[in-house]
Amino acid sequence: MDASVAASGWVPEPVTTDPDVYARAALAAASTFDTRRSTRQAWLTYLDSWFTPDTRYATEDDRASDMVAAQLELRQGVVLPQQQWDSLASQDGRVIADVPGDLALTGVPDDPAGGMLIGTADVVLTFMQSDGSGGELSYDEVVRVSVQVLCGEGSVPTPGTGQRPGDCKVVRFFSGTVEP
Repeated sequence: MDASVAASGWVPEPVTTDPDVYARAALAAASTFDTRRSTRQAWLTYLDSWFTPDTRYATEDDRASDMVAAQLELRQGVVLPQQQWDSLASQDGRVIADVPGDLALTGVPDDPAGGMLIGTADVVLTFMQSDGSGGELSYDEVVRVSVQVLCGEGSVPTPGTGQRPGDCKVVRFFSGTVEP
């Protein structure tokens, strides 16, 4: 885990083989940021480092193109859009996401190794922003989100980290939920 990313207002990626711990962190990471400490592009580039190719695809080219598509889906359907980021940034805003309740983990079809799971949970987003007079306003919003993770054979560690092959990584986030 690189705890230094917290200085940018981001969730550190855990180094773990525990899908519950990892999926909770991934769901929080997709909505935790501080517009005062980083740009949206820097945050998205950081989130890209959480991804690993989907091992169900036979060729490296197919795996690579699927991962690019999954990262595009994150940008277009999961994270806060640029216009809302800019609006929140104009008010010195930030969001902290948490998964306080149950996380449903279900297996992924056609996964012979058995290490690929989809985690679905209610994520509490706490929006905080300046009130314009030196104080701060905050409010909560609850969203239901899903993430597909690979914990086991085939996961590709992020270079320069303590991760090892087999540690959990994100395969994709879903713009909607995937319920068991």
